[in-house]
Amino acid sequence: MDVLSSRILLRPSDTRRSQSFYRDVLGLAVHREFGPAEHPGMVFFLGNGLLEVSGRSSERPEGLALWLQVRDVAAEHRRLTAADVTVIQPPRLEPWGLVEMWIEDPDGVRIALVEIPDAHPLRRDQR
Repeated sequence: MDVLSSRILLRPSDTRRSQSFYRDVLGLAVHREFGPAEHPGMVFFLGNGLLEVSGRSSERPEGLALWLQVRDVAAEHRRLTAADVTVIQPPRLEPWGLVEMWIEDPDGVRIALVEIPDAHPLRRDQR
């Protein structure tokens, strides 16, 4: 298989509410919009990946989680708490050396916001 592109497909219970959450609250940049103007699908940049929020589902997404590396988890914690985002776990240094915070989107999709400290092996050239 020669994969040329990929994206995560999210079918929320309320498309507009979820699109607003990812665009306006998290602040993800829109890669593209498609479909009818009254019910557009949106594709967001996720660093080196894409998240498509389109369509609708009456079932809550099970087992799906997003991992987003950010520059400053503490700053995001302050910003998202002020925006009334559900914080499952405030920022903390995990035993594996990453600073992680967990939040939920409007449908309960878990989102890890991760900061990689300067001295962590992921920041060092392993060659």
